[in-house]
Amino acid sequence: MKVFSSNCTFDYSWDEVSTANWRKYCPWNDKSPHVIAVDTLSRVVDSQTGILRTERLITCNQSVPQWVLSLFGGSSTSHVYEVSYVDPMTKKVTMCSTNLTWSNVLNVRETVIYQPSPSMPTSKTDFQQEAKITALCSGWQKIKNKIEEASVERFGQNAKRGREGFEAVLEMSRRVFSEQREHENQKMQS
Repeated sequence: MKVFSSNCTFDYSWDEVSTANWRKYCPWNDKSPHVIAVDTLSRVVDSQTGILRTERLITCNQSVPQWVLSLFGGSSTSHVYEVSYVDPMTKKVTMCSTNLTWSNVLNVRETVIYQPSPSMPTSKTDFQQEAKITALCSGWQKIKNKIEEASVERFGQNAKRGREGFEAVLEMSRRVFSEQREHENQKMQS
């Protein structure tokens, strides 16, 4: 097993980040054209804790090398199962995802956490990402290591693009909300 981890701080409040998180795969995010569909399977709020639990199926079109398709079969369309928890009391979003496609060859378990930055809790949000990647080639340790190393490298490249895309979504969301507040203020003054 190999582990990819990444941390950064967004210059947006937790409210902005936790709201924009639901739009990160929107059509105008040019950093996620591989995402074909995001289907919500269930969404429920725990009446005692207030935690929103959501299950989603994310369908992607991956660029799988032809030799992999020839060797293992299948297609370039893949599915990821995601469970997220939004805790409004502690201001923490936790998202856990795992690949469903190719899981008999390569298992990827990712956890992402968004929470207010301790340094500036009202205006910045810390982002933590960890992915545990395990190739399931029994008996071939050298090949297994190469597959895991290549997968971690690719995951890192995709994670960088994902953060850039999310920054664009955050900026667009901030502009939309600012325009909406301005419009509401004008209506109240009229």
